[in-house]
Amino acid sequence: MNQIEQSVLPLHSDEDVVRLRKQVRDQLIKMGFSLVEQTKMITAASELARNTLRYGGGGEAHVIELNNGSKRGVELKFVDEGPGIVDIALALTDGYTTGGGLGLGLSGAKRLADDFEIDTRPGVGTAVTIRKWKLF
Repeated sequence: MNQIEQSVLPLHSDEDVVRLRKQVRDQLIKMGFSLVEQTKMITAASELARNTLRYGGGGEAHVIELNNGSKRGVELKFVDEGPGIVDIALALTDGYTTGGGLGLGLSGAKRLADDFEIDTRPGVGTAVTIRKWKLF
């Protein structure tokens, strides 16, 4: 699989989240994703970026174009050096929150993407990766 890193964006403010949403939208349009696919990925990106801010103390987002033969895709990776997630299964449960929200951020992002991976270590940080694929 070929990876072409498009950009690394800081996530330290709400303005950074807005910039990320625009970058993701522009990338998906460039690659020919439908409006529905764009909406799903932008929504997932927004949720994960806000989690990076709220729970991880900020971090960065990587926007990566993927080419895997007959399919192309976009990978979004959200990285922070926050406290990590102690119980991933619990954090992925709809309705569970430690921040007073609806508790749909992680689980919602997982449903909206084609691929979802989470790497977290308490006291070290968290990296959440999502992908959306398109067959050509």
